[in-house]
Amino acid sequence: MAEERRVPGRHRARPVVKRTARAILLDGDELILIKRTKPGREPYWITPGGGVEEGDKSVIAALHREVAEELGARITDVVPAFVDTVAYSPVDDGPPPGGEPLPEGAVKVQHFFVCRLAAMDPSRRHGPEVDEPRGEYAIVRLPFSEEGVNSVEVVPPRLRAYLSANIEGVRALLAPDFD
Repeated sequence: MAEERRVPGRHRARPVVKRTARAILLDGDELILIKRTKPGREPYWITPGGGVEEGDKSVIAALHREVAEELGARITDVVPAFVDTVAYSPVDDGPPPGGEPLPEGAVKVQHFFVCRLAAMDPSRRHGPEVDEPRGEYAIVRLPFSEEGVNSVEVVPPRLRAYLSANIEGVRALLAPDFD
């Protein structure tokens, strides 16, 4: 019997429907997350951040805007750390931008940045999460350790695995001699 060989083909790019900017936000030895509680769903913990909007000059500008909206915070020392590509879900991500039909194989690309908290005043929170909440958005501080990261349901799961396995490496991205 002849052996069937696969001929390498061209990889078909999946359509990117949404990009997000998210902060792996450190304040000393603590990681700042948002505990999301939605009706009818178990709580989960996310990094502060959200969608890159048309008016944002860059992904990092979107990160600064989102952190200000969700936490009333300012950040410094923004360093790219992790990128995750996931299937776009209208249930979790809302309808596709512009009301267009969802293309087959659509994905969301999430950019995660390690950064330091410069200041935070939760009374300055604003935006859709505060003005029109779908459930609760609670600011939570956890020890930035393997035990701390694994003590809650951080999503996406690949971020949780990355953080849990790379505590020292993530800290090293903020070392004074990094740049």
